[in-house]
Amino acid sequence: MNENNAISVVESLIETCKDGQKGYQDAASHVKRSDLKTYFNEQSLERSRFAGELEAELIRLGKPDKKVSGSVSGTLRRAWIDTKVSLGGGDKTILESVEAGEDNAKENYEKAVTGDLPENIAQIVRRQAASVQKAHDKVKSLRDAAKAAA
Repeated sequence: MNENNAISVVESLIETCKDGQKGYQDAASHVKRSDLKTYFNEQSLERSRFAGELEAELIRLGKPDKKVSGSVSGTLRRAWIDTKVSLGGGDKTILESVEAGEDNAKENYEKAVTGDLPENIAQIVRRQAASVQKAHDKVKSLRDAAKAAA
């Protein structure tokens, strides 16, 4: 197991979690339906907790002062949501954008799960990956339902 690789994977997942946290927060601020607002806020909090867990592992790996924020692509995705909403896009449009973010998160976690990580970190990543997969599937289902209703 390469410790530098583990650090790189953990930093990447922290960035993914921060993107998700901010993305869900942004989506919650734009949706009209209260059930979506509640769900998006819950997911934002969960991604924040995931980032915190991973940051604790980064400290255990000897990388305590690294401040990881979201990615440029995450920032652009949120700006795109804001633009679509300002042009009249409703909840379906927001769900489509959230689903795109979840596709990215799911892909990043899939790569991490198959990587060579210390067992304690691998357990955390597998648990988080399962939750990300569940959120992805729920957002996809919500988007499909919104599309069918349109």
